Parts: sequence; C-alpha cells; structure tokens
Amino acid sequence: MRYVVRITYVTHEREIMRKDNLVERSDLGFITFDITADILNGKNGFIFDWNVKQLFLYLSAEYSTKNNALNQVVLWDKIMLRGDNPRLFLKDMKSKYFFFDDGNGLKGNRNVTLTLSWNVVPNAGILPLVTGSGHVSVPFPDTYETTKSY
Repeated sequence: MRYVVRITYVTHEREIMRKDNLVERSDLGFITFDITADILNGKNGFIFDWNVKQLFLYLSAEYSTKNNALNQVVLWDKIMLRGDNPRLFLKDMKSKYFFFDDGNGLKGNRNVTLTLSWNVVPNAGILPLVTGSGHVSVPFPDTYETTKSY
C-alpha cells in the first residue's frame, strides 16, 4: 500500500472542565492531509475475496509525551464496501475527530507518526487488523496559533 500525507496544522490551548471543576489547558491539533492508497491487493491476492464484506479504514496518530510513553488517536475513518473503488485519492481532508492531548504534548512534539490501517470485516470468521506499509512522522510547531474556523 502506498500513501502520501501532507500536513498543515494548528495547535492551540483550549480550556476543558474536569469532574473536579478545575480548569486545565490541553493541546488541540488540527491536521489537513492527502491520502493516495491502492488497497486493491492484500498479502494473498485480491483483498475483497469471497469472505470480505467490507473494510474499516482509519488514520491514526501515535506520539509520546513526558506523561505517557504511548498516545494513540484516531483522526479519520472510512468504511469501504465490497464494490467500492479500492483506490483512494483524497485531497485536503480534515480530521474527522478532535486531536486532543491530555496536556501540552503536541506543542513542539517532533515525532507524531501518522499511519493508515484497516480492519477486514469478514462475512464469517476472525477480524484481522492490517497496517499500511508506510508511516509519516511530522513535527508540530513550538508555538500556539489560533484560527477563526476549522
């Protein structure tokens, strides 16, 4: 599988309320990306064989902070049904889900790794997880920026 991800981002502080009513500041990142992927063929040939009902594709971000050795966030997902075009050409896509950190781990983080993965949803049997063959690591800015809209 091949994919290309172009990143533009804005990280800024956002106030959130906790159960104990303390206000804490957390990072919220915005990512715009392109994905070009050919998911036509699996390891053993055609990916949509007789037992594949659909694919659940998702783009995730992994990074580490001083508080957590591993953070994983799903940014975008898509269900691909049998008969859909297995070649993706997505341009200027925005993350579907918020990219929150539970502190200030996005600001200045030099190693946020984006990965395109998918689950095969069979007609019967186990649910295998397949990860794309490439990863993209991107640095986040050292300063906060604010935007009027996303």
